[in-house]
Amino acid sequence: MGFWRVVFTILLPPLGVLIGKGLGGAFIINIILTLLGYFPGLIHAFWVQTKN
Repeated sequence: MGFWRVVFTILLPPLGVLIGKGLGGAFIINIILTLLGYFPGLIHAFWVQTKN
């Protein structure tokens, strides 16, 4: 995971997921989680980016 991807993920978790995985289910789930609370979206974004 590159430096800028980490920065984008911290600032806006759905952007990090979009850069890492593109448009799809993970992106939609991350938007919902981020709307429900910043930290659930942040945790999900890092989880999505670190799994294979």
